[in-house]
Amino acid sequence: MKFKSYISVVALMAALSFTACQDDYENVDNRVLDNGAQSPSLVLMDGTVSEDTVAFNVSMVDLAPTDVEITYGPDFSLVDVYNTIYGENAIALPAENFELVQPVATIPVDAVKSSDVKVRIYDLENLDRELVYVLPLTVKSSDVPVLESMKTRFIVVRGAALINVVCNMVENSASFVNASAPALGGLNEMTFQCLFYVEEWGGSDSNIQTLAGIEGSWLFRISDSGLPANQLQFVTPSGNLTSSEWQLPNKKWVALSFTWNASTGEATLFLDGVKKATVKGGNRTFSWNSSSFNVGKSWNDNRWLNGNLSEVRVWNRILSDAEIAEPTQPYTVSPESDGLVAYWKFNEGGGDVIKDYANGYDLQMKNTAKWVQVSLPE
Repeated sequence: MKFKSYISVVALMAALSFTACQDDYENVDNRVLDNGAQSPSLVLMDGTVSEDTVAFNVSMVDLAPTDVEITYGPDFSLVDVYNTIYGENAIALPAENFELVQPVATIPVDAVKSSDVKVRIYDLENLDRELVYVLPLTVKSSDVPVLESMKTRFIVVRGAALINVVCNMVENSASFVNASAPALGGLNEMTFQCLFYVEEWGGSDSNIQTLAGIEGSWLFRISDSGLPANQLQFVTPSGNLTSSEWQLPNKKWVALSFTWNASTGEATLFLDGVKKATVKGGNRTFSWNSSSFNVGKSWNDNRWLNGNLSEVRVWNRILSDAEIAEPTQPYTVSPESDGLVAYWKFNEGGGDVIKDYANGYDLQMKNTAKWVQVSLPE
């Protein structure tokens, strides 16, 4: 459920039943106020993280004449106020699920902005994702007067989709922050997985779009000369492998899983958990332990993926058919999963560094990352 539009400041003051006269709201003098009080801070339970930290600060209209301390604390009598404002049926966040790491905000003398108030929300996996929880934090004490209408911060904890943010790879790519990735070298067995959405097939260079890999070595790309624009190709040092069964749907989220067995030379594609075809190639061990590795780039910068990308993984074992077919497996796995050697979720939502949750082989986006809000599975 999306948040309803925040009511006006005047309506908020009525909902909170503050008794200060109207002149106080219109003439704020040099009072303390939380500029983010009108927008609840949201913590999502997406099944992938166990805790989150919310940080916010307050400010004054003019420079602080001395050091000013503002202390926050919970006030669960305001849960009903939150429900009235947003038309929700939220309940109080249990005390065992939050910690006021830093309840005091300090505005230094001759400054207008405070240090952060910090709240740790934890053990999210023990909360019911079907419920909405709220933690109202309000000013308990302050060295100077506080603007009543902007003294309470609502922290809302609610269930979310397994994936809420993905990365758009159009005219972009990612490579290792550091060149060394030893766990990705010399794999006799390998499973590659990713979740992607292609807007349109074809590209500016031979209709090729790139998922990930190393040009001329081990590479997953879409199309090539003489191939349909939507057909996957697996480039190996022994030659390029493909099949007419390896054609991909467009304008649809696709869960791709691909296994390689160096002992048998067998390469198998799964789409949305369904096995498509197995082809045979050479008997070389798989390796992405090179600074030449890229996501979204192969021969040149024009072979980007024309769409969105998420959940890029490399395993040092061949996942079973049952593991690949498990309904939530395309959307989330534990970073501690057996055999998982690289795990780029592409869900940062900000910045240009893509975290590797398995071994710390972080990626750097070549250009400014473009983040897309989604709700997956659909």
